[in-house]
Amino acid sequence: MTSRIVVIPTRRAHSNHAEVARSIGVDIIAGRYAEGTRLPGDAEMIAMFGVSRPVLRESVKTLVAKGLLTTKARVGTVVRERGAWNMFDADVLAWHLDAGIDKRFLNDLAEIRLAVEPRAAMLAATQRSEEDISELRRCMDRMRREASDSVGFADADLALHVGVARASGNLFMRSVGHVIEAALRASFLLSAPVETEDRETVLLWHQRIVDAIVAGDADAASEAMVYVIHNGMRRHDSTVIETAPADPLPSTDTGEQA
Repeated sequence: MTSRIVVIPTRRAHSNHAEVARSIGVDIIAGRYAEGTRLPGDAEMIAMFGVSRPVLRESVKTLVAKGLLTTKARVGTVVRERGAWNMFDADVLAWHLDAGIDKRFLNDLAEIRLAVEPRAAMLAATQRSEEDISELRRCMDRMRREASDSVGFADADLALHVGVARASGNLFMRSVGHVIEAALRASFLLSAPVETEDRETVLLWHQRIVDAIVAGDADAASEAMVYVIHNGMRRHDSTVIETAPADPLPSTDTGEQA
């Protein structure tokens, strides 16, 4: 498969200020506005987007709240360093999918999953309800029915992982699972086990997660989850590589400040 940066289109915003925020956010994430770059002034951006000043200001406030921008007196609106971005914000994650996800994004996602999901599986083994068990089994049944490279397979895979987080009984883990849902779905689509041997391995180890949770074996549930995540990382390595960032837009040193 040709190495590439992969774009996963997401649903568009429903309001003018949200759409402007999305457009600027995608440009920042794609590197068209580099870290430390000052955005164009109000007049230029109002003309660019065809919106009113209040709509533009609301969009900027949204991006400031999400950690992508900062506003400074006598300086203007400046792109913040990547480390300040709120990666648990659902919009920020969605904008990454619009901008294009690469190996760095997938590795970072896998690392946070390794920090959370094995522990969630351990807790699920002791906290799960009969309803939780039924849901996990339904997810496995659907994974077996769906073609490996189908959206249905990815959705069933995602539902199983969200189901484990829910079965953990920990509200924070449940919230993390829902917040990164879009990114996980994209990850599962990219790591689809198209080869027969890969598919059987994926199904086997997901079943081991479910079986361990049903049996109340916390250690086995955690170990199976770790294997599943590492196996997904291995398949990503053969699909996507680091990609050079997009050409940045020219910095703006004059003009009205946003």
